[in-house]
Amino acid sequence: MTERTKGQIESQISEALIKFEKEYMGRGPKEAKTYIMEDMVFVRLKGVLTPAEEQLTKTAEGANLIKRTRVELLERGRGLLDKIILESTECHIKSLHTDISTKTGERIIVFILDQEKEQVSSEPGKS
Repeated sequence: MTERTKGQIESQISEALIKFEKEYMGRGPKEAKTYIMEDMVFVRLKGVLTPAEEQLTKTAEGANLIKRTRVELLERGRGLLDKIILESTECHIKSLHTDISTKTGERIIVFILDQEKEQVSSEPGKS
């Protein structure tokens, strides 16, 4: 297997999560950015709310419904997320944490890996 840089792995995860959101959630984010830090993968997705969800955010009850629904959907898609992270990092997910802002339409997902991935070089061929 060709050695990849940390930036290449981060980009691969971002692209895979955009595809996951489009195919599994029904709508992809406008932007995704991934950061690998030690044994964590932090993903920030911007523009994830659908127009219908944006209408629901106008009430506290609607905002809470969106949060609960999005967490449930992500948990049900856990197998797909496990595959994305394993293929990208060669690590398994120990735990997953997520939240969505109903004010900004941003979502964060934090994957805790079973081993540290930070030591991946930012230059090909150097570890």
